[in-house]
Amino acid sequence: MAGTLLLLRLDLRRDRVLAVAGASAFALMTYVSASATGALFDTPEERLRVASSLNGQPGLLALYGPILDPTSRGELAMSKLTVLYALLSTVLYVAVLRRHTRTEEETGRAELVAGTAVGRNAPLAAAGLECCLLAAAVGACVAAAAIAGGLPVAGSCWFGASWTGTGLVATGLAAVACQVSPSARTCGSVAAGLLAGVFVLRAVGDAVGVLHWWSWMSPLGWNTKLRAWSGPRPWVGGLYLVLTTGLLALAQLMRSRRDLGSGLLAERSGPTSGRLSGPWSLVLRLHRTSLVVWTVGVGGFAGSFGVMAPGFDDLLGEGAGAELVDRLGGAFIAAVLPVLAMVITAFPLVVMGSAQRDEEAGRLGWVLSAATSRSRWLAATTTMAAVGSAWLLLAAGLALAGGYAAAGGDEAVQAVPAAIGWLPAVLVVASAAFAGLTYGLGWLGWSTLAGASVLALVGELAALPQWCVRLSPFATTSPFPAGDWRWSPLLAWAGVAAVITTLAWRRFLRRDLP
Repeated sequence: MAGTLLLLRLDLRRDRVLAVAGASAFALMTYVSASATGALFDTPEERLRVASSLNGQPGLLALYGPILDPTSRGELAMSKLTVLYALLSTVLYVAVLRRHTRTEEETGRAELVAGTAVGRNAPLAAAGLECCLLAAAVGACVAAAAIAGGLPVAGSCWFGASWTGTGLVATGLAAVACQVSPSARTCGSVAAGLLAGVFVLRAVGDAVGVLHWWSWMSPLGWNTKLRAWSGPRPWVGGLYLVLTTGLLALAQLMRSRRDLGSGLLAERSGPTSGRLSGPWSLVLRLHRTSLVVWTVGVGGFAGSFGVMAPGFDDLLGEGAGAELVDRLGGAFIAAVLPVLAMVITAFPLVVMGSAQRDEEAGRLGWVLSAATSRSRWLAATTTMAAVGSAWLLLAAGLALAGGYAAAGGDEAVQAVPAAIGWLPAVLVVASAAFAGLTYGLGWLGWSTLAGASVLALVGELAALPQWCVRLSPFATTSPFPAGDWRWSPLLAWAGVAAVITTLAWRRFLRRDLP
């Protein structure tokens, strides 16, 4: 463990902007949701009516979790944040822990650090400790934001504790995932798969009455079982600590059984014959496994919610139900697709990030030293990002429509065009990531995704000016089938993406490689 505190200081310094931005974004979403609830549901009778409608729909229970105390203003205000947004926050901990462990090993920097007076276990210990401190900070910020928004102090503190617990568990899962493979990309996919499995386990437990005990098997289910707003259960908070301790211990055991730079799953040798015919086959080989994993994950997530969607149709026919649907974001398909679109947007950002790492490591120079032009390499990379995004949206739409039709829903085919309609919004963020690749700003794509998501999620509730909210492509895309199909925003954002891509392309062709 020698050098753990020194590495912790280094990690905190490297992540100071990311940590502050992440905690601020989550606190802002909490404050806006808390402060807006009084205007949306101003009487106990109205809160009881809306909460009863919510608890009667398996689809909404799977997406947001149950309302245990229908008269609680805090529980209704935090209905989206208790499970769904808490899941989104886990991306922060996975990114931080992977950055300081597996990525450092993959680039060779961990070996340089290991050559100094730093213990073998110090990098993992420092990264885990940083994530635990970050989880505590995020939980404190969320609690303070809820209090500032007018919610009860005790309930706000327990709600913040549930977010801290979610962050601790995500840290443990990421630590385990980062021991599996020598590839940082594969480790990230493993962590995402584990978190998706945890969410689906809770969703099934909350939506299917006879399987309610499944929620107890998921850490995200504990966020509801904690009962932050209606008689807290402190012993549930201890479950987070026990599970996190076990996961970190398991990660340390796995780390002790592998060499630096390797994984528990050995890398397979490449083919003994055959060759890459050019940049197109190279890019496809680099990202084919990732695309398959993304397809399975997105399809499974969309299909599971498609099965739960038909029960939502009955809710639309009720006065209170229609009002609830309108406040929760339209029809069920229209409520799920924005979340899927934001998640899918991470795929082209991963492709662009991989291209930037190839350039920084000098691998791109080797590719261009052969009979390959910059334009061909750029065409292959950008096409993989764009076509991969379109394929994932199509897979999400087909899976959502298939699940919807299998459960007896009408007009399930609408889910396919509704999913494809989010492609321009995804491509705008992807073009920003391409601009980041061109100018050496790897953070630009992720910052654009974070900003666009925050504006789309809380812009209306925060009463921001319409011009400000419309800066987000996720906020202006037509919520079809909950609303009318509109071509104008789709064409406008497609044009913006084309302009940004063209300017970045021209710049890349003229600049020197590092």
